[in-house]
Amino acid sequence: MSSQDIPEENLPAEQDAHGAVSVADEQDPFADPGLPPHEHRVQDIDERAAKRSERVVAFLFTLSMLLTVGFIASYVAIPHDKAIFVFPIGHINALNFALGLTLGGALFTIGAGAVHWARTLMSDVEIADERHAIEAPPEVKAKVMADFKDGAKESALGRRKLIRNTMFGALALFPLSGVMLLRDLGPLPGTKLRHTLWSKGKLLVNMNTNLPLRPSDVAVGSLTFAKPEGLEETDEEFQTEIAKSALMIVRLQPANIKDKRELEWAHEGIVAFSKICTHVGCPISLYEQQTHHVLCPCHQSTFDLSDGARVIFGPAGHALPQLRIGVSDEGYLQALGDFEEPVGPAFWERG
Repeated sequence: MSSQDIPEENLPAEQDAHGAVSVADEQDPFADPGLPPHEHRVQDIDERAAKRSERVVAFLFTLSMLLTVGFIASYVAIPHDKAIFVFPIGHINALNFALGLTLGGALFTIGAGAVHWARTLMSDVEIADERHAIEAPPEVKAKVMADFKDGAKESALGRRKLIRNTMFGALALFPLSGVMLLRDLGPLPGTKLRHTLWSKGKLLVNMNTNLPLRPSDVAVGSLTFAKPEGLEETDEEFQTEIAKSALMIVRLQPANIKDKRELEWAHEGIVAFSKICTHVGCPISLYEQQTHHVLCPCHQSTFDLSDGARVIFGPAGHALPQLRIGVSDEGYLQALGDFEEPVGPAFWERG
């Protein structure tokens, strides 16, 4: 159907936007050829055709929403190591295939819907305008705002509610795909940060000799580093576990211990504190024998091991956690439980 077949009163009103046609002469050698006559689309003429285009656009936006839901479902349901055969590609990872197909489809259908909307329902009248200075005078600004309002009206966004609602739905749902990608940051820690390998009866093993410690191995004024019994450097999770379980073993004169709980949790003046600084998790290794202070080399947080390892200087937020220790039947130092608070940086959840 062409515009010639439609009575003139049914055609949309023409906009006088084609400009006058000029003829080349000596003063103006480059003539303005003008614009060709505007051809009305079938959607401009037939409202039934416009409704069909509206339904097509709404279908594409709705399909985008379904594909986004499919992306999320695939991410959750498909195992990361599952393989499938896809002709003619061959065997590929099922999760990657599903994610690529659904995410690409969701993006494509949003774009296709927008393009079909613009080509069939938005105004396609070409407008010619004169060039102007970069600085816009007030009347130009007013014209721009008026043109914007006209464009919003011509887009039929307010009148085509089905398109508007499905487009908003597709655009609102699609970002959930990016939220799901946060899953690749790793599993949630749960309560892992609140517990270590220490438990009742676990022996304290010297980090240097890899042998269990006896009270006689720890001299007054010395600093010894220990790990839990059974944790070996060849273990796959060694770095993760030692970052929570590493101990500082110091022997003090019981009379020099100021904190009552520290004295109760010690054995003959031998105290065990977490080696992990409570500021940003650096390992503490500098011990001042005369003052019983330990210093973190990263940011100079200083802790008093004779007074519950409280912070006396630096940015650390709280004292070093203490491990309650005793002696086994064989005469070795052993833990009497786990730390009663999470070790490490103060910005971790401490509930």
